[in-house]
Amino acid sequence: MVGYDPKADDRSISKLEVAVSGSVSGLVTRALISPLDVIKIRFQLQIERLSRRDPSAKYHGILQAGRQILREEGPTAFWKGHIPAQLLSIGYGAVQFLSFEMLTELVHRAGMHRARDFSVHFVCGGLSACVATLTVHPVDVLRTRFAAQGEPKVYKTLRAAVATMYRTEGPLVFYKGLNPTLIAIFPYAGFQFSFYNSLKHVYEWVTPAEGKKNGETAAREGARSPFTPLPRHHVSFCIAWEREIPVRA
Repeated sequence: MVGYDPKADDRSISKLEVAVSGSVSGLVTRALISPLDVIKIRFQLQIERLSRRDPSAKYHGILQAGRQILREEGPTAFWKGHIPAQLLSIGYGAVQFLSFEMLTELVHRAGMHRARDFSVHFVCGGLSACVATLTVHPVDVLRTRFAAQGEPKVYKTLRAAVATMYRTEGPLVFYKGLNPTLIAIFPYAGFQFSFYNSLKHVYEWVTPAEGKKNGETAAREGARSPFTPLPRHHVSFCIAWEREIPVRA
């Protein structure tokens, strides 16, 4: 369950578990989509049109760009800036999910709206994304610089990049592009959380009550410890079977 659920107080997860879950999901997602993210940044920085008809265009398609980057820079090029990108994803996921949980709980405690309303999830989701963006935006700037650089490299290490950017461009360089990022992320995350909640309600409405009950029972049975004692007749059958067929060395 994403967000505070007043009906699940007796089985809700802790704030720490929410933050860890958000971090791990961000880590795995970033590792998988990094190659596409690198290609996207190369496309954004290319002045020429993304077209084969433009002879000066270095990249004109996803597959062509992937092959060219692989040929010129090797497979590790698809994970350029991966360390700051992982710091970004881990930090962003933890802050976003934790703040969303806290905001929806605050709305419920205040008694203004129901915590599961579409509007509540939209506003809380957008605000939680903005809080996460403010927290990790400097890392996002570093990640973009690393992913955009080709060969020879401008920044050799993360520490060198921070020092060089701070010395040559000042401290505000780490918040470049913040305003359009916040404007874009608020509705994006708001709709993401609210539509997730709405689709979950649709699923619960479509799924028969008996089917959900059986599913929950099966989930509880599957979650039992592997050391849960077997029924007595199962144990008796296993003992009898072992006596009939001796174990060979």
